[in-house]
Amino acid sequence: MKLERKAYAKINLGLDVTGVREDGYHIVKMIMQNVDLYDTLTFEDNDSGDIILTASTDKIETDERNLICKVAGQLKDKYNVKKGVTMHLVKRIPVAAGMAGGSTDGAAAYLALNELWGLNLSKKELCELAVSLGADIPYCIIGGTALAEGIGEELTTISDMTDCYLVIAKPAIDVSTGWVYKELDSREVITHPDIDGIKAAIEAGNLKKMCSLIGNVLEDVTASKYKEVGQIEEILRNEGAVGAFMTGSGPTVFGVFDKKEAAEAGYKAVVESKLAPEAFLSAPINPGKED
Repeated sequence: MKLERKAYAKINLGLDVTGVREDGYHIVKMIMQNVDLYDTLTFEDNDSGDIILTASTDKIETDERNLICKVAGQLKDKYNVKKGVTMHLVKRIPVAAGMAGGSTDGAAAYLALNELWGLNLSKKELCELAVSLGADIPYCIIGGTALAEGIGEELTTISDMTDCYLVIAKPAIDVSTGWVYKELDSREVITHPDIDGIKAAIEAGNLKKMCSLIGNVLEDVTASKYKEVGQIEEILRNEGAVGAFMTGSGPTVFGVFDKKEAAEAGYKAVVESKLAPEAFLSAPINPGKED
């Protein structure tokens, strides 16, 4: 049996950090949104019992350090699965980009292996297993538009984001999430985004209101070190973006456009600036509603 799955990237439509737990995990309140940019994974069971992963790029670890392999190992051990699995990853989502590229691949592995190995676990059960491997994985299993709280695992699905056009751009830099949070902890955060207001604007279908409220407490940290973040945002706004923001801990920036022509112009301007070798024209998506 062979399965193929798309693993969709995410952006943050608002990200706030409200505290730190005793175990060091940060308490967050944020809105997550899938975008039409995805990795492709294939899964085929094998009789050897081995967990085998290959990838389209040598930049990806394909041993037990990879989250996909960790998911397979966890499920195999917990449910005493005798068969193995041979997996291949075609990577398109930028690495170390604040877009949950690793987490969404792990989520795809949970969903595919649940089917491949006949485990018959609910999405809720998969999410409960997943949080031990990564706080973003439960969201990636559920997908769509969601409010995430706790360490990111407490999810409330909300109305789909209004149709629009997105330009996503990752500068040629990698940002350590650990460094960003450590730096944040050393600063006093004065301004917190209105996550409830963003949620209300999404549910009202008010794109401009949503963009007027979006904020990310991690952006000041990353953008203060990497000027490319602000430069790309400025380019996108100059080309007519309703708003331009950093996602996650960065350095990836996304611009929200209400007109296709403006989005195409924004994409072209970013490419021509050479500030972001990885740039994409995209859109919000709810994978659960795919035909």
